[in-house]
Amino acid sequence: MSLQMYNQISAKLSKKLTKNYSTSFSLGISAFSKELREPVYSIYAYVRIADEIVDTFHGYDKRALLEKFRKDTIEAINQGISTNPVLQAFQHVVNRYNIEWELIDAFLKSMEMDLTENSYSRSDYDNYIYGSAEVVGLMCLRVFVNGEEKMYRDLEYSAKMLGSAFQKVNFLRDIKSDLEERGRIYLPNVHSSFMIDDHHKKILEAEVQKEFDQALEGIKKLPAGAKLGVYSAYLYYIFLFRKIKSLGVEKLIKRRVRISNGKKLLLLLKGIIEVKLLKVT
Repeated sequence: MSLQMYNQISAKLSKKLTKNYSTSFSLGISAFSKELREPVYSIYAYVRIADEIVDTFHGYDKRALLEKFRKDTIEAINQGISTNPVLQAFQHVVNRYNIEWELIDAFLKSMEMDLTENSYSRSDYDNYIYGSAEVVGLMCLRVFVNGEEKMYRDLEYSAKMLGSAFQKVNFLRDIKSDLEERGRIYLPNVHSSFMIDDHHKKILEAEVQKEFDQALEGIKKLPAGAKLGVYSAYLYYIFLFRKIKSLGVEKLIKRRVRISNGKKLLLLLKGIIEVKLLKVT
């Protein structure tokens, strides 16, 4: 009974962490069927903590903290228990849904890249996107298909494309803060702030549009319990992407593009209507 209570508290903490860090993802998760929400909250909370280590734990030994986080993750998964509530919730999901260590390892390696890399060649950029975003989509897909291996393989590529598109939109949205707060440039083959221009922005936008198109084909084939939540997140990011496309780099460097909570709710309602009217099939 005590362990059950600890598991419940760990899951609630992951949910609280997710809601505090991202209202948009929280709205999307709320659209999942009830049995999927807790596992997805747990995945998001885990990746959020790792991201915070490399992005905001200034004045501390980030490399040592991330290495400890890696070791604690391995121990939690292998032992099936952790005194860290976020790791406890995450390991429970990993072990229940058979999420491969290769996905988690790739994610942590991308976080390690953030400790040393300020800009990326094309190949390094693709590797970073895979580890920081695509594998997170695959972790969630493991939850959505609940052991259906053929469905997982059929939807694997689309899940990767959706994760990649989300991450690249985030990069375009966050050009200002990435430059000013972290000294990073997340545009492939752009190694100086002087190289950031509308030409490189449009190249990345063309990639993103193709990835969204490929991802939508997979969203249509998701199980019913997952489809609305993923489609709602897709609608939010499409809307954000269109706002970003309408602005030049000069404006993006000066301000972060935002979407009001009211508009997020309207997009969720749009998702509900379109899924129920079978437009997303």
